[in-house]
Amino acid sequence: MPVRQLGESERRAVERLLDLDPYAGAQVAERVAARGLSWWRAEGRILGYGARRNLESICWLGGNLTPVLATEPAVEAFADLLAGEERLCSSIVGRADAVLGLWDRLSEVWGPARDVRPNQPLLATEALPVIPADPEVRRVRAGEVDRLFPAAVAMYTEEVGVSPLAEDGGRSYRRRVSELVRGGRAYARFVDGRVIFKAELAVVTRRTAQIQGVWVAPEWRGRGIATAAMAAVVRDALLRVAPTVSLYVNDFNLPARRVYERCGFRPVGTLATVLF
Repeated sequence: MPVRQLGESERRAVERLLDLDPYAGAQVAERVAARGLSWWRAEGRILGYGARRNLESICWLGGNLTPVLATEPAVEAFADLLAGEERLCSSIVGRADAVLGLWDRLSEVWGPARDVRPNQPLLATEALPVIPADPEVRRVRAGEVDRLFPAAVAMYTEEVGVSPLAEDGGRSYRRRVSELVRGGRAYARFVDGRVIFKAELAVVTRRTAQIQGVWVAPEWRGRGIATAAMAAVVRDALLRVAPTVSLYVNDFNLPARRVYERCGFRPVGTLATVLF
């Protein structure tokens, strides 16, 4: 069954698929809601697998490559098409079976990868945390971007393994941080004007708010501040933004997984990420 690029006329079918996987497909759902399926507005393409009246799987191709509800035949078909194209994405991320299936087929032409993270638990909650929230964690104000930005750079460098300042001096990354602050989606705790905890609602859809960028300043780690700080973020997101909160975490990050469990998150799947 051929893979085809989808257009605005198939938006309803795409949205139906995204509703079936609201957590793993959240980033794609946010882009579709904001910009539709026209590639010149969406800054990416959505590939579809399945008959026109029975769309089975989709794959977002932009800055990231993200398969959504990709069956094994769909993964094979997507990989066959993508193997003939130059790799422009900086990562492949999505449900682990689909991501690792794509990478098995694309590694010879797109490799090598800088890192492969095959087991990233995907977690979600719809319940307010039972533990007390840190009252000092709040949304970052517009005039505080300069204070937040160094912490955001430190988090990104530690998590991804490269600095966001490397490509264009950090201009595009600073724009992204500023957008999150303007949207009321960046949280921090400040001590003496310095950020000691931060997190963002990096993706927001009508189904979920997805937390990313969780970071505690190194000198504050091990003091037990992360659990109450995360509880504050989850509480605000549930009351103000979306009916559920979700996130994904590296399987080896046991301290973070314990924090999320205390905040009421439950497993809803497994993601994988290939970084270039």
